[in-house]
Amino acid sequence: MRKNRRILALCVVALLVLVLGSVAEAARLTVLHVNDTHGHAWPFDLYNNPGVGGFAPLATLIQEIRQEVEAQGGHVLLLHAGDFNTGVPESDQNDAMPDIVAMNMLRFDAVGLGNHEFDKPREVLDRQGRFLDCPLVNANILTGEGKQAFAPYILKDFGDVKVGLYGLTTEETSKLEPTYLGDWKFENAVETSKRIVGELKKSADVVIALAHLGWAEAPAAGYTTSKMLAEASVPGLDVIVDGHSHTIFEQPPLIGTTMVVSAGEWTQYLGRLDLVVEQGTIVGRTWRLIPINAKTVTGKDAEGKDVLGFVDKEIPADKEVEAALGYFLKIGAEKLALVVGETKVLLDGERNNVRARDTNLSNMVADSMRWKTGADIALMNGGGVRASIQPGPISYRDILTVMPFGNTLYVMEVTGEEIQKLLDFVVTIPEGKGGWPHFSNLTFAAKDGKGVDAKVGGEPLDPKRSYKMVTINYLAMGGDGYEVFRDAVARGGYDTGFVDAAAFQEFLADQKVIENWDDSQRYVR
Repeated sequence: MRKNRRILALCVVALLVLVLGSVAEAARLTVLHVNDTHGHAWPFDLYNNPGVGGFAPLATLIQEIRQEVEAQGGHVLLLHAGDFNTGVPESDQNDAMPDIVAMNMLRFDAVGLGNHEFDKPREVLDRQGRFLDCPLVNANILTGEGKQAFAPYILKDFGDVKVGLYGLTTEETSKLEPTYLGDWKFENAVETSKRIVGELKKSADVVIALAHLGWAEAPAAGYTTSKMLAEASVPGLDVIVDGHSHTIFEQPPLIGTTMVVSAGEWTQYLGRLDLVVEQGTIVGRTWRLIPINAKTVTGKDAEGKDVLGFVDKEIPADKEVEAALGYFLKIGAEKLALVVGETKVLLDGERNNVRARDTNLSNMVADSMRWKTGADIALMNGGGVRASIQPGPISYRDILTVMPFGNTLYVMEVTGEEIQKLLDFVVTIPEGKGGWPHFSNLTFAAKDGKGVDAKVGGEPLDPKRSYKMVTINYLAMGGDGYEVFRDAVARGGYDTGFVDAAAFQEFLADQKVIENWDDSQRYVR
């Protein structure tokens, strides 16, 4: 009898060892991610929603999650899917160094390259890469000699789980930001992924693409979206951490075995993806989007539907990060706070609006360009208008938030025939794209894929006449696909050197008080 009990006890112990051993094999990995922060290192105010976002409260939240996860034997990866540059004056004036200081303090593991990382000369990006304590990763940007321009991937070995992480940047960057690219080329994101993922799977249990591609159904030909990448069913690609389209998911799409996640924009959110990995296979996935001090959460999901929620937990700022960022706020604060005008009405520069129709602000910006140069026609792109201006005094900080790129006004002589070619091009630009056109002193409509009924100053466009046109140097040099200007530039177009934001500042000072502004649709589609 005693012998049987002893055998039974040994069997129970053996069973417990097997069960506990199985549990011990399950690794837990938490992926924290942001994207498209665009210089929003500090909390900022949205309409009826003050004190949103910022790296200091984000640091507090991340530290809480790290402690929680690591106490349970798990591991944390902190990732940025690109576009940390361009959007807030205090950041822009310092080449995103405030953001880099904060990212170093938060201990990011990797940062992807967005198209806006190429807004400034290459030496700026080189310096940013040197100051970052984590790698800038990208696998599909190649030098003129066909070599990798950046570290294509990293491997993280946590002991019980190995993670391979590689970077992708939208091929559209060659059209969006051509000025400083030089001879660099963008390899197709799907083909790059097939090559890189196969290589990473030799060593990694989990493979993540840090992909600044954007979530979209039908992009322009030759450009890959994160949806297309997931649908390509690249063997071994487990997660796509996406950026570029500023998408908010209520539930992240799982296409085959690939999950796509995104965290909106501007440090308003932190994405949290929890993975359970057993013997190199993901057996559990949960994801949620955590608002950063948003009292009312608003946005668009992947299908364009309104997302609305409420948050009642205040996330306090990490004092060390807050102090470090506070230093940068003092630099140039006096100039940025200078009041240059006043508006009695909301000047609408919301992304979804200026990339789909004319607004009072987009029309005003185009009008200011023509006012400054005396041109017959002015053209601004929707992607160059980055924010609204609230009713009240207008500071230089407000203007630089609307127009952060430092573009200059470029003047050229164009024929009516060339303007017609321009109009035939712009009607092909889909809603939502940064190249969406905003004109001053020119109206037209779209019909059957052509620009029709064009009028300059109320008079029909004359194909044989020469017109003076002003646009920004970014578009004149072919940005956003505006190659139609090539001949006019070659004939003797010239860069005035007038910065668009400074010209707008002068215009507002001349107007003094904006009671209202024309928001009619100069381009009727």
